[in-house]
Amino acid sequence: MVTATRTAETNSAVFLMDGNQVSRQMRWSEFGAFLDGYVGLSDLAETDVRSVLVNLHPDLTIASLVFFRIWFDEEGRADGSWNIPIEALAERGAKGPDLGGGAIRLVCRSQCPDPAYADELWDPDMTPGHNHFQSIRKAVEANSLHFRKLETVVEENIPVLTNPATPSLTREHIEIERARLAQVLREQRLRIKTLQSMHRDKVSELEHGHRLELQALRADVSGLEQKYERLRLGNEQLKQKLQERNAQYLALQELVGNSAGSLENDASTDAEMVLLREQLERKERELELRDEKILSLERENHELKHRQIPEESLFEQLQGGSVFLVAYHPGVGHMALPYDDIETYFSNPQAYAADKCGMNEAAYREWLAHYENPVCNHGEPGPCGEPIMRVSQPADFTAGIDDRCEQHKT
Repeated sequence: MVTATRTAETNSAVFLMDGNQVSRQMRWSEFGAFLDGYVGLSDLAETDVRSVLVNLHPDLTIASLVFFRIWFDEEGRADGSWNIPIEALAERGAKGPDLGGGAIRLVCRSQCPDPAYADELWDPDMTPGHNHFQSIRKAVEANSLHFRKLETVVEENIPVLTNPATPSLTREHIEIERARLAQVLREQRLRIKTLQSMHRDKVSELEHGHRLELQALRADVSGLEQKYERLRLGNEQLKQKLQERNAQYLALQELVGNSAGSLENDASTDAEMVLLREQLERKERELELRDEKILSLERENHELKHRQIPEESLFEQLQGGSVFLVAYHPGVGHMALPYDDIETYFSNPQAYAADKCGMNEAAYREWLAHYENPVCNHGEPGPCGEPIMRVSQPADFTAGIDDRCEQHKT
């Protein structure tokens, strides 16, 4: 758990972000109370909040920023297991943009001094119109937390008569311009890193959504197949019953014919004939109802077999080629999956990638293990572990040779 010191209290604050705007501000001591569970924020219940630690210079310009995430439970209390040393990370942050007081110390997901905490951080958006740095700077300048500002003493600029073309002045201008260019380069590198991180997150989110939708479509198809199978079995049972009814009907007809021929003038036989005719009529009506039901089931069966994919669905767009599913694998790179290959790919992505490389899955996995961790695998009882040269292409890799150091190749 983080504890707030008096120094941190007078110079530090925590901003909670909503989109690219600052939604709530608190001093460091207030944030410590949230972490200790003394108070909660009901409007943030069950929310993963993007927050920023803001350390300030005495003149209230920004000294350092740490972009971190924190979870609030169903009661709006901060996660009790949260324990990120954001103060220590702020002291070790790399140079970031100039927000009025020189280059700040910046810690974010793409620029974290300790990789163990990178997943608990987030990257600011530097897109014009959605710039988190500008929103934070405006909030600091507004000073709604009423920090005490210490004015800096500005030395009088006493004019000195010098030759404007002197080498010392020229060198000073060169150094200033060099520092300005270095700052611009740092900001551009940071923006590239954050954009790459956002792109990876977006691709991962799209792939996850595609997998979920594909699973839902598979479930729908499986349900339709099961319904078709039930209808088929029911249809067969109805046909069997119809055959039995037909046999009974023929037997009754034969019985009626025999009775009519032998007992035509007998009064008791007339009554029996009436009963038999009524039975025949009932059986005929039952057969007609059975025939209608069989026709209805056959029509429904035909509709299920020839059901079209819903228009404007993702599956229909994938089939029509207006939407592409892109996958990435080392050794293959980015590849657009054809519609007919989607199910094959998701059943075994690595086998699919291995096939694209012209090799079997086992060989591809051996190369992938070497690619992700290029060390010597020879030795007993454990691998040697000596770093070796990485083979970047699967087709150039030979197990037992390229995954061994010079000492163990022979």
